[in-house]
Amino acid sequence: MPILNQKPILSDFQQYVRELENERGFADQNVLQKCLMLGEEVGELFKAIRKSENIKIDHNSKFSSIDEELADVLIFICSIANRYDIDLEKAFREKEEVNKQRVWSKSK
Repeated sequence: MPILNQKPILSDFQQYVRELENERGFADQNVLQKCLMLGEEVGELFKAIRKSENIKIDHNSKFSSIDEELADVLIFICSIANRYDIDLEKAFREKEEVNKQRVWSKSK
């Protein structure tokens, strides 16, 4: 069973997901499968948020708490990044440098 460091950095999460997929037999799933599953998890996250905001939901819907659904989303994001050999921390930092140059305005 993979072990996640007590104070992990983003690359630790990616390595953990890589190892758990190998252990649990998910390593052969392709990017399209992972993207579809990510979409399902995002839907479950939205349902959990709807529930927390007292917005009506189908009581037969399957979802967990917001924190669990966010964790599932993170797992699939790591999984997809791993399939493309993307270092998420590096990608995040590079994207933030681009975002710092953007001009943000308040919507009316």
